[in-house]
Amino acid sequence: MVNLVAAQMPLLHGLMKMAGVQPHRVEIEPGTVMNFWVPNETIKKPQKGEKDKNPTLTKPNKPVIVLVHGFAAEGIVTWQFQVGALTKKYSVYIPDLLFFGGSITDKTDRSPAFQAETLVKGLKKFGIEKCIVVGFSYGGMVAFKMAELYPDLVQAMVISGSILAMTDSISEATLSELGFKSSSELLLPNSVKGLKTLLSVATYKKLWFPNRLHKDYLEVMFTNRKERAELLEGLVINNKDPTIPRRYISYGGRTTKSSIWGSHRT
Repeated sequence: MVNLVAAQMPLLHGLMKMAGVQPHRVEIEPGTVMNFWVPNETIKKPQKGEKDKNPTLTKPNKPVIVLVHGFAAEGIVTWQFQVGALTKKYSVYIPDLLFFGGSITDKTDRSPAFQAETLVKGLKKFGIEKCIVVGFSYGGMVAFKMAELYPDLVQAMVISGSILAMTDSISEATLSELGFKSSSELLLPNSVKGLKTLLSVATYKKLWFPNRLHKDYLEVMFTNRKERAELLEGLVINNKDPTIPRRYISYGGRTTKSSIWGSHRT
């Protein structure tokens, strides 16, 4: 039987190319590969007679926006409705985080910091020196780490449905309120009922889809379950560990002390 979600992916890929982005896999280092959707104009394909050569990458010619997805879907599935509007004024880059959308690693680190470091290494291979990062849910926590570790790269952030870090107390309180024993039980559903519950938590409006579509979505979007469960374990930190990094920026010659939560004049 045809998987309806998988059958729609070629159409989605075609629409994304029409909107201005196309896929490109980058070897970050031996054993680690990350998939990105990058601006069409930054990839120069080999000419006729040069089939053995790899595409040539060029630097973006517009301000860069990096869209970082959440835990329930890969990059373009999460951001498909934003791409067309953003590519008119920005060079849009959409990564698939490790263990999503074909991005893999043989390293054992599962922390948001490692995701951020890998993502930044990939961006630098595209010649990106400054960017705006938009993060949703899990992607928001990766974005916070990007800003903390690479303040010269991240000019600004837009974060939705996320927090600075998932502490053990926040994790326990949230799961208890939702009626789940673990993050994996909530975020890695293995049944139609579980997926419906996750979608009801993750979306503002109720969405109705037939059970067949839910089953197909589970099959396509929830691969690498073992590694993703480890990502969830690596997400939770002790209450004593979180820090709010601060950086100094300038407004009209006046120094401002800024954190990734906001800023105040000094």
